[in-house]
Amino acid sequence: MWMSPQREKQSKQQKRDTNNKDHLATLTRLWKRFLRSRTWPVILAIILIFSLTSAGVLLFEHDINEGFHNFGDVVWWAIVTASTVGYGDKVPETTGGRVIGILVILFGVGLASIVTGRIASWLVEWKIKEGSGLATQKKLKKHLVICGWKNEMPSLLLHIVKVNPGLASEDIVLVSMVKPAMVENLRSIPELQNINFVRGDYVDEAVLHRANIKRAARALVLADSSIEGSPQEVDSRTVMTVMTIKSISKNIYTCVELIDSKFERYLRGVHCDEIFPARYHNRILLANASAASGVTHIIRDLLDMEQNRLVTKAFPARFVGDTFASLSHYFMESEKSILIGVLENTGNIYKRKKEALRMAQRTPDLSRLVTNLQEVKKLQGNQPVFNPGPDYEIKPYSRAILIQQ
Repeated sequence: MWMSPQREKQSKQQKRDTNNKDHLATLTRLWKRFLRSRTWPVILAIILIFSLTSAGVLLFEHDINEGFHNFGDVVWWAIVTASTVGYGDKVPETTGGRVIGILVILFGVGLASIVTGRIASWLVEWKIKEGSGLATQKKLKKHLVICGWKNEMPSLLLHIVKVNPGLASEDIVLVSMVKPAMVENLRSIPELQNINFVRGDYVDEAVLHRANIKRAARALVLADSSIEGSPQEVDSRTVMTVMTIKSISKNIYTCVELIDSKFERYLRGVHCDEIFPARYHNRILLANASAASGVTHIIRDLLDMEQNRLVTKAFPARFVGDTFASLSHYFMESEKSILIGVLENTGNIYKRKKEALRMAQRTPDLSRLVTNLQEVKKLQGNQPVFNPGPDYEIKPYSRAILIQQ
């Protein structure tokens, strides 16, 4: 979308200010955590001991020993001696200097034990937290968060990795209340060995923050089979989860599995991007099977993971505003694929509506403005338009629906 230079400059400045505030908040949080920890007294004691021993050696050796000219020399000597490296380039010659040297050596041995113990303790604690799902996924960004559990979880995750070529297992965070042993079974599969796990109730905002949901690109909320309760209770938790995710960040692309389609209107109200009412689709397929129509076989083959025939693809920007016939010809010539329709309003539906609202308000005509606003209200994300006719105009934010060879 076109933006004036002045507005673009203001937008960049706002982003810089936001980033600076985030960095300052992070530094403040780290400083407070450091002060609350037991690390700073240890560091302070080490600095004090090094300062006193260095000053003592300088006092004894300054006028006698040519190796100790200034405070920097004695600090260098103290660090080398305490680390038990002992280069031998600077050696105390006075009795007082040697006594302090002995104390520094003993202190260095104790310090090495403390540091090694701290590092080992931190590594063990981190490993335990990671294995039990208590760790916070701070470093991840643009990742996929999966909330819930299915009995067929291994095959589901393998399919997810397969249909997302740029998605590795380390880019997936699984949030669930299942036992850590079940996740370890997942990690025994080579393709899923680096999957991340956060144990907790994903309806809880704090648990979602541990999965770093704010920096995630997508969230998949499953109809959780590990929850004991009625289908309505499972769907209610699903809706609450999506509402929580969208309250944290409206820019996250959310995909949801529903058991009962009657909850779909609540999800659309919070701008959920993709909704899959499982039972509804199963009923349709069963009804078609009863009519001996063969539709179930068609759907199964089109969605087969090995053949990967039914796909959606992006197309060159030059086709926006062009006809369906031109786009169909392009895919037939370039890929030998059959264009059966277009998927409109793809991506985050909140962003699409926000942009459409901005465009709708540009008209000075009041009656036209009302019509535009009504159209924005009806806007739905990922809206498929099948076989619209050769003269159909291709809209922005669309993807081609193709059947590949």
